Amino acid sequence: MDEGIIEALFGTAAANRKPKSADSKDSAESSAGLGRSNTPEQIFLLEPRKSHNISIILKSLTVGRDEIIDALRDGHAELSTEVLEKLSRLNISKEEESTILKFSGNPERLAPAEFFLLRLLLDVPNPFARVNALLFKVNYGAEIAQLKHSLRTLELASQELRTKGLFFKLLEAVLKAGNRMNAGTARGNAQAFNLTALRKLSDVKSTDGSTTLLHFVVEEVVRSEGKRLAINRNYSLRRSGSLARSGHEGGSSAAGQGPSREERQNEYMNLGLPIVGGLSTEFANVKRAAMVDYDAVVSECSILGSRLTDIKKLLETCTDDGFARGLRGFVKAAEQELKTLRGEQERVLELVQKTTEYYHAGATKDRNAHPLQLFVVVRDFLGMVDQACVDIKRKLQQQKKPPPTTSQSITAAVPAAASSTVAAVTKEATHAKSEPAQKPPEEEDSKRKRVMPRFPNLPAHFMKDSTDSDSSSDEE
Repeated sequence: MDEGIIEALFGTAAANRKPKSADSKDSAESSAGLGRSNTPEQIFLLEPRKSHNISIILKSLTVGRDEIIDALRDGHAELSTEVLEKLSRLNISKEEESTILKFSGNPERLAPAEFFLLRLLLDVPNPFARVNALLFKVNYGAEIAQLKHSLRTLELASQELRTKGLFFKLLEAVLKAGNRMNAGTARGNAQAFNLTALRKLSDVKSTDGSTTLLHFVVEEVVRSEGKRLAINRNYSLRRSGSLARSGHEGGSSAAGQGPSREERQNEYMNLGLPIVGGLSTEFANVKRAAMVDYDAVVSECSILGSRLTDIKKLLETCTDDGFARGLRGFVKAAEQELKTLRGEQERVLELVQKTTEYYHAGATKDRNAHPLQLFVVVRDFLGMVDQACVDIKRKLQQQKKPPPTTSQSITAAVPAAASSTVAAVTKEATHAKSEPAQKPPEEEDSKRKRVMPRFPNLPAHFMKDSTDSDSSSDEE
């Protein structure tokens, strides 16, 4: 193994070795990795480990060193972002820069890092400031695009929240439910509520523990939206062809009669679920706005403006070379764009504040509250609504499964050895089933009715609007 290559690439032994004197006459093999001699004759002006690390970076560059110097001095060549990022890591202190410039010996005897740095400092004025300026230029477009995207997201999210629709109906249902549950108390006639309470809806259980206030509210809104859609589409509440066919096939309604109440309620639920379940799609920008870095949006224009000021100061020290001419045009265009963007930033952030005040008066005056808390709360609530819709859909699917027949239940419970007894019991059960007087239809229908959650002072169908019904049978 070539120990010289190992030292040059990883600097393991060089860190513990003192710099060699320039008068040393010892010789060693050339380092194939750096293309320069790594013998005791080399002169290290920097700390050895740092010198070797810089050498490794220089070796990883995909362009020649002459091309680098030409690009930084005259601007005749363009350097890639990767090359500029690596060059920015070569930044040395003022003391180290002064030490290198004071070297008066033979440059050929310098270590690879010192040799390149000496040439760079002699040929290019303020080379590292130029590297940072070019790196800012190549990254400027992406940073501006990200800022514009964030502002656009906040604007669209504010517009979504200011548009009245199904979201307002959900909030109205929550307020109405809260007032009914708190009836008779000082909180029973509230005109509004804090949106942070939306996160706690799933924590409020019914008195029998069968459901939560979130599921109850969502289910009522789903049913209301489904009924509204059925009426708007001129669905017949009594003579629906599809319901009549399904009732005939399922045997749940008498021949020649309209759909039962349970069938109508199930249809309302099936029609309303896609509407309420699609609310998250309509609020896509609200969910994106919840992930926006507000601090970055507020400070980005100032940071970019400060960087442009530094570049303008650098250009004042430059002659009228190719580097300066190319950078001056960029600075002028960037300043104009930032001026326009600052106005857009102020407008959008003001819109966000007004939207927050619209939902929660005084929230913008709370110093501890996050400026984008509104979007975060709504995003979390929409996720809860989505999950509630999934649970409701699963519940509807389970209700569609037919219950096992009497003969199947008995056969599953009795051992195979008692087959004669099973046959007799099955025959008796079949005979009993054929007698209509054994189980009244009203009792069978009551078992199929939906079990309403029992919240305190909260009546069933509290979202029901009398104008939605065209039949007295729907007001049950």
